Amino acid sequence: MHPDHPNPHHARRWAILGILGLAQLMVVLDATIVNIALPSAQQALHFSNDNRQWIVTAYALAFGSLLLLGGRIGDLFGRKTTFIVGLIGFAVASAAGGAAQSFGVLVAARTLQGAFGALLAPAALSLLTTTFTDEKERNTAFGVFGVIAGSGAAVGLLLGGVLTEYLSWRWCLYVNLAFAAAATAGAVTLLHNQVPADKPRLDLPGTLTASAGLFGLAYGFSHAETAGWGAPLTIGTLAAAAVLLTAFVALQRRVAHPLLPLRIVLDRTRGGAFLALALAGAGIFGVFLFLTYFLQQNLGLSPLQTGLAFLPMTATIMLTATVATTRLVPHYGPRPMIVAGMALGAAGMVYLAQLEVGSHYAGGVLPALLIMGPGLGLIFATAINSATAGVDPRDAGVGSAMVNTMQQVGGSVGTALLSTLAASASAGYLDGRAPTPAVLAQASIESYTTVFWVAAGILALGLVVCGLLLPARPVERAVGVAPSLAH
Repeated sequence: MHPDHPNPHHARRWAILGILGLAQLMVVLDATIVNIALPSAQQALHFSNDNRQWIVTAYALAFGSLLLLGGRIGDLFGRKTTFIVGLIGFAVASAAGGAAQSFGVLVAARTLQGAFGALLAPAALSLLTTTFTDEKERNTAFGVFGVIAGSGAAVGLLLGGVLTEYLSWRWCLYVNLAFAAAATAGAVTLLHNQVPADKPRLDLPGTLTASAGLFGLAYGFSHAETAGWGAPLTIGTLAAAAVLLTAFVALQRRVAHPLLPLRIVLDRTRGGAFLALALAGAGIFGVFLFLTYFLQQNLGLSPLQTGLAFLPMTATIMLTATVATTRLVPHYGPRPMIVAGMALGAAGMVYLAQLEVGSHYAGGVLPALLIMGPGLGLIFATAINSATAGVDPRDAGVGSAMVNTMQQVGGSVGTALLSTLAASASAGYLDGRAPTPAVLAQASIESYTTVFWVAAGILALGLVVCGLLLPARPVERAVGVAPSLAH
């Protein structure tokens, strides 16, 4: 259609969208698919409940702390190369985890998965950003990507349930080999490796302070989940993270080739979109984690049935995300979409907060999923599109890494906060009561409803913050390519 189009990926852009979406799906569903496999893995490898969290935490620490570096590596050395290295590394680490015969090997494999995921995720999103430059086509592409980001966790629950129930927990890791093989074959065939002619030097002080600060942040929240917010290690790690991240921002204002050019985050639209992703991640994790507990422990659903229970939400996410980016955002801008998404998410959480011991799926859970699904579709598709629009192509990798970083940080904060509050609510209800089956059942409901009320508050905060911060104008003007960044 455009034989002399300056973008070498233009002619094959829709096929490229397919392989990028496949890679993104592999990364996104990894969190929940492994959660489903954890009880079986624990039984097979004989590790304690205290150690169980490290299967999830090891991945989160490596992924979260290395994302900005991974994004900048893609900018410096070419996104095709970075993308393929990330895919192959992720697949090899998944194979090692699936074959693990000890707890230590499984944790090491999960750490490597996180490190290669930090290369892969920003490379995929930055390739999408630089491949789709036409406004209308970009909206469609980011609608598809938003569907994956918003529904990948639910797909992971379903796929994890199928694999664990009919094969083995090990296949929850082995399945990544199929995803990675297909995406790698497509990447080798379809992508061009574009390396900047004048490669800037890597910002080593910035890399060290950012990676160490993000590691401290992720570790501090993970430690708070098990040891409490008042534990000396929790306080010390979070304080060190705050100092390191403050130093990182100060460094970025002074160095010639910053790891994260501050113009990326200081733009009003992008800044609002980053905050939307962080706050949505913090609130939404309550759905997948604690609602999974309710469905399995209180309603007695199997892992497969639990995955199927989330499908209505997945379907509404897919529909809303596509409509939002192709029809609504171009006319109304990102602010109404994200604000409406936060409102729907909060409303769904308030509905879930009414759960009782005798509640059923059809009346107690399904309506909330049908309310929250459109909300997630509006938030994720709109925010990911807005957060990456207008970024200088040379900064697309690190700009994309910020999208993943904000989701990761939000999810870590949310999981730690909600887990702590759930435990406190349960303990508070049990205090002074005999632990009969009826009392234990009510204690679990108290923990879930507390979580859902707090998650509703987080999303309501997101509604207010994004409503105030995001500009009230259509996306073409709000997030079009900024002339000051184009040369």
